[in-house]
Amino acid sequence: MTDRAKASPAPANRHTVHAKGREKLMAHAAMLLFAALIAGSFSFGGMAARHLDAGPLTLWRYLMTVVVMGLLTFGILRVPFRAPQRIWRFALLGGLIAVYMLTMFAALEFTSPVQTGAVFTLMPLISAGFALVFIGQKTRPDVLLALVIAALGAIWVIFRADIGAILSFDVGRGELIYFVGVICHGAYVPLIRKFNQGENPVAFGFWVVVFTVPWLLPTGAVPLATTDFVALPATVWATIAYLSIVTTALTFMLLQYASMRLPAPKVLGYGYLTPTFIILLEGLLGHGWASPAVFVGALVTAAGLLVMGLLRD
Repeated sequence: MTDRAKASPAPANRHTVHAKGREKLMAHAAMLLFAALIAGSFSFGGMAARHLDAGPLTLWRYLMTVVVMGLLTFGILRVPFRAPQRIWRFALLGGLIAVYMLTMFAALEFTSPVQTGAVFTLMPLISAGFALVFIGQKTRPDVLLALVIAALGAIWVIFRADIGAILSFDVGRGELIYFVGVICHGAYVPLIRKFNQGENPVAFGFWVVVFTVPWLLPTGAVPLATTDFVALPATVWATIAYLSIVTTALTFMLLQYASMRLPAPKVLGYGYLTPTFIILLEGLLGHGWASPAVFVGALVTAAGLLVMGLLRD
C-alpha cells in the first residue's frame, strides 16, 4: 500500500454532513413555519372532530393529500414519474406516520391534549437516540442541553404555568398509547435521511403519503364509505382542505427539506413551539389570552431553540 493510499481520508458519513450559511437558515425557517402551521391544525381539527371520527377523518385527509401532492409533484413541478424503487422504504415510513396519527387520536379518547402535549416533548430526545442508531448522527452535549431547556419551557406552557398540574401528572393508558406514536415519529425523521437515496424530495414525499393510506384503511375505510358527505357542515370541508393541503402536504415538504439539512433533534425541537403558537392563535381568534406566567415559558422555549439553532451541528 502506498503512502498516498494510507493518507487518504475515510469517506465522510453523508448523514452527518449538514447545511451551512443561507441554506441552514432556510432549513430553520422551514421548521419555524412548520410549527406555526401544525398549530393551526388543532383548532380546525377540533371543529371537524365533532362531526367525524378520527379513523375516517384521517383517511379522508390522506386521500386528499395524495391528490394534492400528486398534482404538485407531477403537474406543477413537472417531476418525471418513476415507479418507486425498494417500496419497503416508503411502506415503513408511511406505517410510522400512520401509527403516530392514529395513536394521537386514540390517546385523546382516554386523556387530555395537555397530557399528550407533555408526552410530545419527549420526541426530540427520542429522535436523537434513533439518529445515533440509524445513521450515526451524534448530538452535541450543548445541543442536548438547549433541547432540555426548550422542553422545560414547553412543559411550562402546556401546563399553563400550573406547578400543581405538573406535579400531579399521572401516566395513564392514553399517555402510553401516544408514547408509542411518539416513538414512531421520533424514528421517522432520521429514517427520511437514511432512506432517501438521491430521489427528488417532493416525489419521495409523494410516495410516502401514498404508502401511508393502506395503513389507515382498517380503521377508516368502512366509516368513510358510509359517511353522508352532503350532511357535513362547511367547517369539515374547510378542515379537510387545510389538513390535506397545509398541514400534510406543505408541512411534509418543510419537514423533508429540513431533515435533509439539519440534525434530527434540531428538526423535531421546533415541535416545542407548537403549544406556544396554539396559545397565540387562540388569543387572536378571541378565545382568550394566556397568563403572563405562561408567556414566560414560551420565551424560555424560544430562547432554548434560538441557542440550539446557533450552536454548531
